Amino acid sequence: MNLSNPDFNMAQFQRQESLPGLGLSLGRIKPELYKQRSVDGDEVRRNNSCGRLHFILKYDCDLEQLIVKIHRAQDLPAKDFSGTSDPYVKIYLLPDRKTKHQTKVHRKTLNPVFDEVFLFPVGYGELATRKLHFSVYDFDRFSRHDIIGQVVVDNFLELNDFPRETRLCRDIQYVTSDNVDLGDLMFSLCYLPTAGRLTITMIKAQNLKAMDITGASDPYVKVSLMCEGRRLKKRKTSTKRNTLNPVYNEAIVFDVPPENINQISLLIAVMDYDRVGHNEVIGVCRVGSEAPSQGRDHWGEMLMYPRKPIAHWHPLIEWVGQGTTSGSQGRSCNSLKPPLSP
Repeated sequence: MNLSNPDFNMAQFQRQESLPGLGLSLGRIKPELYKQRSVDGDEVRRNNSCGRLHFILKYDCDLEQLIVKIHRAQDLPAKDFSGTSDPYVKIYLLPDRKTKHQTKVHRKTLNPVFDEVFLFPVGYGELATRKLHFSVYDFDRFSRHDIIGQVVVDNFLELNDFPRETRLCRDIQYVTSDNVDLGDLMFSLCYLPTAGRLTITMIKAQNLKAMDITGASDPYVKVSLMCEGRRLKKRKTSTKRNTLNPVYNEAIVFDVPPENINQISLLIAVMDYDRVGHNEVIGVCRVGSEAPSQGRDHWGEMLMYPRKPIAHWHPLIEWVGQGTTSGSQGRSCNSLKPPLSP
């Protein structure tokens, strides 16, 4: 492969973090700085076009790597009060979601120039079953980052000039969220006021996102009892191997006095177990009096019908990494004992 082309020069690779064992470089994933809360301008994008993304693909047959250069985006929708956006791009080579690359955030622009190069180790024979997924986001300090849209590239072998350098420009498609195919979780809630006992029965999940290169996952569910952003206690189910549709039927119990039931909430995370690296979050949902609508409604129904298990499906959403702390500081949480160990 000729890396002397200005679009793929070694200086670009040297500015990235090194990729062990390959001698080349990898775009770094790192959090960026902050901005004011964004404005939802999706109403004007109902024609499904949210600008365009320019990028370059190339395959190195010797090193068995897909090289992706994100060049620029143009005509992005304004998501901020100032009439601009703070865009960045996340990239996956599906179905593997454990390898994620992310560009830097570009401040106050609707036409960002990224010029960043990323590497995906992948065999040439696997390309026919892989999809390159770009998600364009608007960075937001004070809330969930707004998704601007996405671009999906498949059928690599049918692209003109591929595996040689292939320049592409694709419309960024409007989507309501970036949580497509994360899956759904069914569980029941039951509260016994006289005993001060909250029971969450994990029933099953379906259509979970495949996190492994094999096209499957090893999912388990972790439930955290939260109060004022603090994790007081946590429990988890067993791990189900090599499945995207696990069945659990396992009960998790927390002691919650009636005087605290309105102050607590549950953060429920479906995790993919990994024997070698870190366990990965597939998706999350929340239930509680201040949870999003579906989680709030489920919680309210549980309180309306005490001693009766109330079961519902919940769609999983992407975990954006809000920090939590352990302990029970805070007057509304004082009567709840924190866990003895994290």
